Amino acid sequence: MQITRVETFAVPPRWLFCRIETDEGLVGWGEPVVEGRADTVRTAVRELAEQFLVGADPLRIEDHWQLMTKGSFYRGGPVLSSAVAGLDQALWDIAGKAYGAPVHQLLGGPVRERARAYCWVGGDEPGEVRDQIAQQVAAGFTAVKMNGSGRMDRLPNLADLNEVAARAEAAREELGPGGDFAVDLHGRFSVAGAIRAVRALEPYGPMFVEEPVLPEYTHLLARVTAASGVPVATGERLFSRTEVLPALQAGVAVLQPDLSHAGGISESRRIASLAETWDVAVAPHCPLGPLALAASLQLAFCTPNFLIQEQSIGIHYNTGTELLDYVLDREVFRFHEGHLLRPTAPGLGVTIDERAVRKADGRADSWHNPVWRHPDGSFAEW
Repeated sequence: MQITRVETFAVPPRWLFCRIETDEGLVGWGEPVVEGRADTVRTAVRELAEQFLVGADPLRIEDHWQLMTKGSFYRGGPVLSSAVAGLDQALWDIAGKAYGAPVHQLLGGPVRERARAYCWVGGDEPGEVRDQIAQQVAAGFTAVKMNGSGRMDRLPNLADLNEVAARAEAAREELGPGGDFAVDLHGRFSVAGAIRAVRALEPYGPMFVEEPVLPEYTHLLARVTAASGVPVATGERLFSRTEVLPALQAGVAVLQPDLSHAGGISESRRIASLAETWDVAVAPHCPLGPLALAASLQLAFCTPNFLIQEQSIGIHYNTGTELLDYVLDREVFRFHEGHLLRPTAPGLGVTIDERAVRKADGRADSWHNPVWRHPDGSFAEW
């Protein structure tokens, strides 16, 4: 069997899909994207496919991963690792279809029958947090994630800290002691500011606090983890085992590899195994589309230290287009008391609506995250 063609599709709201076709009729799908840099990743996918994949055996997944990540003198970074990630997902999809098994069966088999999921709730005000959480609880979810703040100074004052705490208080009151909420700080604080913010959150018992500091300050993260009993999570902007190791050494409780950024299923599986040796849980990051979520679930069902799965159905980024618009078998993404059931179809376990994808290709607006500034005109973290 040989790879004959690799295609990419830029589709609304901000996603990039890739399709690998073989001479035996098997097709694999993946999701290689950096949010806001889809066109750049699309070029990287084309270059990798032309150099390493077209004409090759798709079942040599590890060899392809090694060549795609190491075959050039300059390596790494979000663009290249995301391009590799989507292609790796598609190769695993082909392998599962070739062997007639879901990917998690090829990785050792399932260790659970359902995976707990959380949904994102916005809420710039505590009242909005309360209302949106109530909606998700009514839908059967037992866990949510929310922003910890809006635009913030790197070193928060008392009013800022009270605002962070008010959101958490509203979430805890709505969820009760049996529910969970995670707080995403988006690296908006300095190390000293993050320590103050995490301590302000501690009375409300969040499941974890995500990205209290920027990834470039991972070497300072131990100061945050040592300052409070709140579990600290990070990893969405770390793309390899090498990059997550300092976070593990810093004492994080949860790693959040993104399977569309961190080298795909192959590398994320290794990241999860590395995390297990540090007694650290894995909660795959996934505010993306159906293929990223399908790949994440394959990892979730064969990973002993899996904690919870992020998913983007209904998230605020998906204006006008939803994750389910591109799949034929929506049942695989139906929630059961806040959980997703183990997929049993071969490969990634999801059937893409190819007609819908081809029709949508090129209709995505160029999405870019907001650029914030402080009142004095200086740059502020989004």
